[in-house]
Amino acid sequence: MFEEFQSFILPALTIFGDNLYIQAMLAVLLSFVAAWFFNRVIISGLNKLARKTRFALDDHVLELLHSPIYNSILLLGLASAILILSPPQLTLDISFSILQSIALVVWTTFFLRANRILLTGISRNEKRIKIIHTQTLPLFLNLISIIIVALSVYFLFSVWRIDMTAWLASAGIVGIAVGFAAKDTLANLFSGVFIMADAPFKIGDFIVLDTGERGEVTHIGIRSTRILTRADVELTVPNSVMGNSKITNESGGPYEKFRCQISVGVAYGSDIDKVRKILLDIGRANELVCEDPEPKVRFRLFGASSLDFDLLVWIRKPVLRGTVVDALNCEIYHQFIQHDIEIPYSKHDLYIKELPPNLTS
Repeated sequence: MFEEFQSFILPALTIFGDNLYIQAMLAVLLSFVAAWFFNRVIISGLNKLARKTRFALDDHVLELLHSPIYNSILLLGLASAILILSPPQLTLDISFSILQSIALVVWTTFFLRANRILLTGISRNEKRIKIIHTQTLPLFLNLISIIIVALSVYFLFSVWRIDMTAWLASAGIVGIAVGFAAKDTLANLFSGVFIMADAPFKIGDFIVLDTGERGEVTHIGIRSTRILTRADVELTVPNSVMGNSKITNESGGPYEKFRCQISVGVAYGSDIDKVRKILLDIGRANELVCEDPEPKVRFRLFGASSLDFDLLVWIRKPVLRGTVVDALNCEIYHQFIQHDIEIPYSKHDLYIKELPPNLTS
């Protein structure tokens, strides 16, 4: 590339004489002029066009792009000046390697910044790729950044003519050893990626594990998921366990509302219509109970010693379940006492058929 640039600019420099130093200075000066023209005219015109669009992404990309192109033009001018001076081959090779290394650093920085802007914009867009969202954003940022840096290191070694074969072979052996030694960690890592991509739950959701623990998800990491129980105890569960367990997400579904079920039994002979009305009035009077869906009462079962009813109410968030159940149970008990509705309990009657002879006297 440098030689092509020299063949393009060298004929224009010969009109100023045959002095190589003057030609080299003119090459550098022309590169400064070209860089200034690009920065002031081309980039400014593109920025004006970008401001007319609805998207902010092109503005950020142009803002990042002008610096690496500006520096690349200057590096081309310096490379052309070095070629004009025709130093010894070793000096020429070292100079070119330095310039190419600088260009590599400049463009690597651009791609790292552009990667962050692009993925952040995708994660905030409602029509984004489903796999990229707020939770998976750090994962993809780090993954693509590692790929960019790895490619940059490879090209940097190539620029300095360092053979990568031995390094790649060593990295492969080390990778196999690390894979065997950290298989549990890798299992948690991949499970964490799948959890973030599939998103069966998110931070703030109330979930119930298949082992019975219930709590709010406070953190979803690469290695583990943290849950804060109602007893304010934090559970740290490895992602490999979360990925292979049955998880009940109480905050999932079309909305976050949660249904509470209050079961109560009344004695045989009670007025079931009156019981139904009292239960409905209690459900509707509670401020924490949603109006939509409205409370419902179901006569479930003819029990062994009671008529079993269920009061079904919906609350805005699962975290309110304990408070609402407590309030409804208290009010049901008070209302049943006030309206003389008996809540039966288990009773055992003992009949003595015959007393022992020594107790009859």
